[in-house]
Amino acid sequence: MKKQRLLALFLLLLSFIPCLQAQKKELGQARSYIKSGKDYDKAEKLMTDLLQKDSTCHTNEKVYLMWFTSVLKQYEAANEKLYLKQKYDTAAFFGLTHRLYAIAESLDSIDVAEHGGKKPRLKYREGHARLLNQLRPNLYFGGTYHVGKGNYKEAIRFFETYLEADNQPLFQGYNYSSKDSRMPQAAYWAVYSAYKLNDADKVLRYAPMAMADTAKTAYTLLHVAEAYEWQRNDSAYLATLDEGFVRFPEHPYFFPHLEDYYTGNGNFEMALKYAERALEVNPQNTIFQLAKATSLLNLERYDESVRISERLIADCDTMPEPYYTIGSAYLNQALTMETGVKARDNKTKIREFYIKARPYMEAYRKLAPNEKKKWAPALYRIYLNLNMGKQFEEIDHLMHD
Repeated sequence: MKKQRLLALFLLLLSFIPCLQAQKKELGQARSYIKSGKDYDKAEKLMTDLLQKDSTCHTNEKVYLMWFTSVLKQYEAANEKLYLKQKYDTAAFFGLTHRLYAIAESLDSIDVAEHGGKKPRLKYREGHARLLNQLRPNLYFGGTYHVGKGNYKEAIRFFETYLEADNQPLFQGYNYSSKDSRMPQAAYWAVYSAYKLNDADKVLRYAPMAMADTAKTAYTLLHVAEAYEWQRNDSAYLATLDEGFVRFPEHPYFFPHLEDYYTGNGNFEMALKYAERALEVNPQNTIFQLAKATSLLNLERYDESVRISERLIADCDTMPEPYYTIGSAYLNQALTMETGVKARDNKTKIREFYIKARPYMEAYRKLAPNEKKKWAPALYRIYLNLNMGKQFEEIDHLMHD
C-alpha cells in the first residue's frame, strides 16, 4: 500500500514538472521583455496566457507579480506620453489602472492565503496599497470618461472597483467611505450606469451612498423608483415616489408618476389627495390644477372639475387638456342619463350635454390633432346624437381608416 502511494505521488510530481518548466520559461521571457524597456504588453500577454492555460498558476504569486509589473510599466510609459502631450488611447490608459487594481487584489489574496493573513508577514500589501491609492482618481475619471461615451458597462466596472476598494483587505485602514469625499459622486454614477443597463440590483446597491451626493439626490430617487418598478415592488416604488414628491414636489417625475399609478389603478381618491397636497405647495402650478380636475372628473364630481378646467382655459387657452376634461365631463353626464331608468324623460337634458361637450372636444381636436384615440370616439358619439351627418361621416371614416 505504501509503495502504491509513493508511486502515485511520484507520478503526480512528474505531471507537474512540465508545468513548472513552462512557467519558468514564460516568466524568464517576460522578465527579458521588461528589462528591455519595451514590449511590456507582450510580457503581460505571456502571463495572462499562462494563467488561462495552466490552473496551477492561479496561486503562483510570481506570475501575478510579473503580470502586475508588466501592466505597471505600461502605465508608466503611457503616463509619460500624456505628460509630454503625446497621443495615447485614453480608454486604454484608464484600463491599465483598472487592471492594476484587479491584479493587486488577486495577489493580495494569494499573499494572505500563504501567510495566514498576518500583516507583518504580507510581502506586497503595503506597497501596492500605497501605489494604487495614488492612482485611485484614475478609476473615478475612467468611469466618468466611459459614461460620457455611453459605455455604461465599462463605466460601472470602474465605479464598482472604486467603491468596493473600501471593503478590500488590501486597503485596510484607508477608510474611503469616511475620508474620500468623492465616494458619493462615484456611487451616483454607479447608480446612473446601472440604471442605463437596467440593472435594478446594482441601482439599489449603490443608491444609499449616492444619496449623500446632494446635488443629484432627486435623480438618485428617480433611478431607485424605476428599479423598484422593474422589480414589481409596488410598495417600495410608491414609498420612493412619495419621498421624492415630499422632497421635490415640483420635480417633473415624482408627482406625475404618483398620479399615473393611482389613476391607473382606479384609486382616484388617492390621486386627488396628492393633487391637493401639491396645490398646497404651489396653487398656481398648472400641472397640479389639471391633475385635480382630472381626479374630480374620475370621481364624477363634474361641476368642480369643470370649474377648475375653465379657470385653466382662461389663463391659457392653448392648453389642450382642460378642453378634453370639460368635454368628457359633459359626455359622461349624458351617458349616465342615457343608461338611467328615466332616459326618455331626460332627452332634452341629454341633448344639452352633447351640445355643451361639442365645442370643447372640437377645440381639443384642433389643439391635439395626434390624440385621435381620445377625441375621435368622443366626437363620433357627439355627432351621432346631434344628428350631424356630414361631421359624423368624416369621423366614422377617420376611425375606420
